[in-house]
Amino acid sequence: MDALNFINGQWCHSTTGEWLAITNPATEEPLGRVVLSSVDDVDQAVQTAGRAYDVWRRVPVTERIQYLFRLKQLLEENFEDLARTITLECGKTLAEARGEIRRGIENVETACGMPLMMQGYNNEDIARGVDEHLYRQPLGVVVAITPFNFPLMIPLWFLPYAIASGNCFILKPSEKVPLSAVKLIEILHQTGLPAGVVQLVHGRKATVEALLDHPEVRAVSFVGSSTVAKYVYSRAAASGKRAQCQGGAKNPVVILPDADLEMTTKIVAEGAFGCAGQRCLATSIAVLVGSAQQPFSEAICDAAASRRVGYGLDADVEMGPVVSAESKQRIEQLIELGLGEGAAPRVNGKARRPNGHDRGSFVLPTVLDNVAPSGTLARTEIFGPVLSLLYADTIDEALGVINSSPYGNMACLFTTSGAAARRFRNESVVGNVGINIGVPAPMAFYPFSGWKESFFGDLHAQGRHAVEFYTQTKVVVERWHTAWSRKF
Repeated sequence: MDALNFINGQWCHSTTGEWLAITNPATEEPLGRVVLSSVDDVDQAVQTAGRAYDVWRRVPVTERIQYLFRLKQLLEENFEDLARTITLECGKTLAEARGEIRRGIENVETACGMPLMMQGYNNEDIARGVDEHLYRQPLGVVVAITPFNFPLMIPLWFLPYAIASGNCFILKPSEKVPLSAVKLIEILHQTGLPAGVVQLVHGRKATVEALLDHPEVRAVSFVGSSTVAKYVYSRAAASGKRAQCQGGAKNPVVILPDADLEMTTKIVAEGAFGCAGQRCLATSIAVLVGSAQQPFSEAICDAAASRRVGYGLDADVEMGPVVSAESKQRIEQLIELGLGEGAAPRVNGKARRPNGHDRGSFVLPTVLDNVAPSGTLARTEIFGPVLSLLYADTIDEALGVINSSPYGNMACLFTTSGAAARRFRNESVVGNVGINIGVPAPMAFYPFSGWKESFFGDLHAQGRHAVEFYTQTKVVVERWHTAWSRKF
């Protein structure tokens, strides 16, 4: 299947004539090709969106959300086909792909509340005969640059809110997983959405830079590594654009001695190894406090060694491959780096392959023990199924490990102590906190928070933050003199 651009309501080739291969990461079989867009392709999409915006922004919000109601229904009808597509190009299991789609649909449902969410406010008689009003109006042409790990959910963090609030939207998905985005746009086209309101351009760095530099693009949403997030944020800001840029993470969990061992082990194993460790909120570090050290380390090693790894379309598989051979190589190099820094390989996924899979980008669950808190591995995002074990004597020491990290995406605590939980959620310097939760992914009506090097910007994805990001406020102060009104 060829992944084409979608511009002005039509599927079209790029003017470059260049393509990239799309490969199944579990089998290394070809899935198709994706076009690489030129600066001219980007300009055509933006200019088309600008013309569509002049009309779309005047469509009543109650009419705009009707397209989202239809989109929600079509996503439900195409649920299994979308899940299979995600598994084919991304590698995650069918169960994980289904969960991703469900989260995406929740954002569509939330954005259907736009008539309430973008309401302004007013005061009558703020001075004698003077009224004041605040209105929320759309920005114009907005762009989302999305990653490979959630090829459907993350575009839906942005798209529904952007168009429901009156903007025109351009999606630039990861070139590694373009087929899910193509199917999303095909489904959206079936709703009857006017041409130019949502468009799709594929490509790599040159395409991204063309979008960032285009003078008619008003706002940019991005999810990816911290290095690229900072670059995108800086370049967008230099062009006077709004930007919300979600970066990387090194997500820790803290396990206190009073935690329920069986429940905690199951939850942490899923947080560390689910989606092959390629979640924004994947657990990377487990800080074991006091007497929790021995029992939990033994239990998590058993869970890692016994996790069923294979092709995500096969029944009973719990973890698929990482997204590409390049990712596999990078993860394995980081495992070797950790071993070189003195970590002990309690479970070494680099040294094994899943049964029946001689090909594919598989890295099996890995547990590294005695990782140095100040070492390179403890401060580097691996983005793979690798869990590092660190040790602390007290919760104070564990909080010190968390708060000294350059990242601030997520931290979780496992305990039966309400006092410890209250202190943890108050003192941990991160944007998303879990208490006896391994992946504290916010519901669609809450923002997906991130702090420090994990986020660049002010307003996050989802919920009210999305509405504020995609609208600008206009304040009107007005007076109508009685003498004037008597003329009519």
